[in-house]
Amino acid sequence: MLVTAKEMLEKAVAGHYAVGQFNINNLEWTKAILTTAQELNSPVILGVSEGAGKYMTGYKTVVGMVKGMMEELNITVPVALHLDHGSYEGCLKCVEAGFSSIMFDGSHYPIEENIAKTKELVEICAKNNMSLEAEVGSIGGEEDGVVGMGECADPNECKSIADLGVTMLAAGIGNIHGKYPANWQGLSFETLAAVKELTGDMPLVLHGGTGIPADMIKKAISLGVAKINVNTECQLSFAEATRKYIEAGKDLEGKGFDPRKLLAPGAAAIKETVKEKMELFGSVGKA
Repeated sequence: MLVTAKEMLEKAVAGHYAVGQFNINNLEWTKAILTTAQELNSPVILGVSEGAGKYMTGYKTVVGMVKGMMEELNITVPVALHLDHGSYEGCLKCVEAGFSSIMFDGSHYPIEENIAKTKELVEICAKNNMSLEAEVGSIGGEEDGVVGMGECADPNECKSIADLGVTMLAAGIGNIHGKYPANWQGLSFETLAAVKELTGDMPLVLHGGTGIPADMIKKAISLGVAKINVNTECQLSFAEATRKYIEAGKDLEGKGFDPRKLLAPGAAAIKETVKEKMELFGSVGKA
């Protein structure tokens, strides 16, 4: 059964670790992430961008796939199904479809509009027993058409959003989606500490988890980050493993052209990536 992210993140804050959100794009990715979480006894959040939701034919299809897979695989660890960087309209669709958690990305709106829309969604999520993530200060880079310049969040604006009753807060602290450039200045821990001071025990979210050095990840967790998003690293590991398999000519030998065999190396690579991240985040054994 799907659960909200609320309880797992509150436990993460108290235990000084972070829960990983790993974005899904198809059946193979979902299976790899769920089975790894079960093997490591770790809570997990499955992220679905609006683009990935459309690719998988719609949010109801995603809900059906995830719920069916959890039952068939006997997944007993806490699993939240979460809309990633959702528009207001996308959030409403995921409420209807049966997601257990949503993120409203209002960071591109003036703060007054971000607050107004977030407040409406707080009430909707409360009625439907869902967790809600909000964002202040856009995350740099691009993910499924959502573009951010990477501004650091205003701690006072973060408090205004947190006070609405959201479950978790994503604050821009110099993090970006995709690969980090060589001249990246690193995370602004000064901003993160200021946000933490004003928002108390509110679970904070770090987007763009791919490529951030381990010491920065651990420091961010010590400053209140309880949820870390990983997408690009899974994409890269999946693509590289599949490329090697094809270039080795194995897809032409025997039944190597079988899509189940073709996708297996990529799925195995995702499992290794997820395992590595769960160990780094400290969520292993915390289900």
